[in-house]
Amino acid sequence: MSRDIKLCLLRFPLAMAAAFVFLSTPAVQAADLIVHYDQSQLLRLSRPVAEVIIGNPSIADVTVQGANLLVVTGKTFGITNIIALDADRKIIKDQRVIVERDENRVVNLHKAGVRQSYSCTPNCSPTLTIGDDTAYFEQIQKHSAAKTGFSNSEAPPASQGAP
Repeated sequence: MSRDIKLCLLRFPLAMAAAFVFLSTPAVQAADLIVHYDQSQLLRLSRPVAEVIIGNPSIADVTVQGANLLVVTGKTFGITNIIALDADRKIIKDQRVIVERDENRVVNLHKAGVRQSYSCTPNCSPTLTIGDDTAYFEQIQKHSAAKTGFSNSEAPPASQGAP
């Protein structure tokens, strides 16, 4: 067998693997709205909106802020779409939304095959991120709920003092 044929046969599996990865990964398009997990983006419309349809409400949430402004919040990782209709049920916007993780100032600790996420702004604190170790996630979720409950509860009367 010639040297050129041998090189082609050796390179072919690598080229096929690269093509598979490229074709199986959805490409981000210029018109896509990128929203980070647990964050929001504004989506301005050309005319007043009457109805909003969300392809998968578990991925993104939308609230109408004024006639021509939507707030899109990333709820979990994935791809969905938002369709905004006017009063005549004509499409104003059909927008693909990609919810991804904001990697800025995030540190992932990997140990024994599990991940723990920390938000470092500037000091590192545990953060709730889908995909983290279940026990870690549940512990951080419990602490977060307790903190939120404490923040929302009424302060004790001045005569009782602090606990």
